[in-house]
Amino acid sequence: MNTTIIDIARHAGVSKSTVSRVISGKGYTSPEVREKVLHAAEELQYKPNALARAMVSQRTFNIGIIIYRKHYPIVSHPIYGKIVDAILAAAESLNYSVFVSTDKEMSQRTADYMLEKRVDGLVLISRLSQEMIGYIDGFGIPYVMVNGTVENNSVIQIVNDDRKGGAIAADHLYALGHRKIGVIAGPQDHRSHHLRYEGFMRRLRELGCTAEERHVAFSSQSTFDEGAACFHRMWERSHSALPTAIFATNDMLALGSMRVMQERGLRIPQDISVIGSDNIDFASYSNPPLTTVHTEKDRMGRDAVHMLNRLIQKLELHPQRVGYEPKLVVRGTTGPSPSAG
Repeated sequence: MNTTIIDIARHAGVSKSTVSRVISGKGYTSPEVREKVLHAAEELQYKPNALARAMVSQRTFNIGIIIYRKHYPIVSHPIYGKIVDAILAAAESLNYSVFVSTDKEMSQRTADYMLEKRVDGLVLISRLSQEMIGYIDGFGIPYVMVNGTVENNSVIQIVNDDRKGGAIAADHLYALGHRKIGVIAGPQDHRSHHLRYEGFMRRLRELGCTAEERHVAFSSQSTFDEGAACFHRMWERSHSALPTAIFATNDMLALGSMRVMQERGLRIPQDISVIGSDNIDFASYSNPPLTTVHTEKDRMGRDAVHMLNRLIQKLELHPQRVGYEPKLVVRGTTGPSPSAG
């Protein structure tokens, strides 16, 4: 039979409310009485259950993760999976339990599910509509956004500087002598793909360069197969005048395009260079290993939990957009332009 605070009160010869004050740490009790209560609790091997802690502290020590994404994979996605893993590890270190839910349609039902679980706070991953943000605001619980932005500056938004990531890729290819450059761009309604494409194209223009229309392919999804399909279309349009380098707005698109290049007998990077973005685990396993722009997946998830924890505890934390610097990771898929010199 589980020991209750009533049992402790009887054993220590104090009131139930005194025991509650000692266990919760709220309200005054004399050192002598506190010692008596703690000694009684130890003798009776008292372990407060989660419901009791929630009643006393008005907290459940549960947080919710909602991943808003239209297409599979979701939790096994090489980016979102890494972010979720980092969130789970950070939550465990702070003694939170975690509910994870996915939402392909950005529906209110998923948010309602989290409210029913009485979570102390939410981590919202990927893009959200302003309407959905307004709905979640009505919950009156703290939340942070990861890899997504909204116009509301009072919301903490944790993102990578994807526009700069695109510019870094452009600088790298230009420095290698490439002037005939192509792009495989993921869905442009997705924040990261749009900003990477925009940053890349803007930087090319600043360098006095451009990407010809026939050397630009857009994909509806950001998958390996879509990358392969995009380069296949590029090959069909202009295989006799291919670009000397390709930038793909994520690594899976880059890896898919490489498969078709190699099937067509192109040598990487001697005939064509390839650079991706994200630095997923698969990037270092390809042949040759993929040059890419690293994004802070683990750090985003970890920082999201620590910031949310401060919001839950009502500690000072100024709402802000937190942006992480991307970094170039040079491997074997980029080299000097075959037409340089």
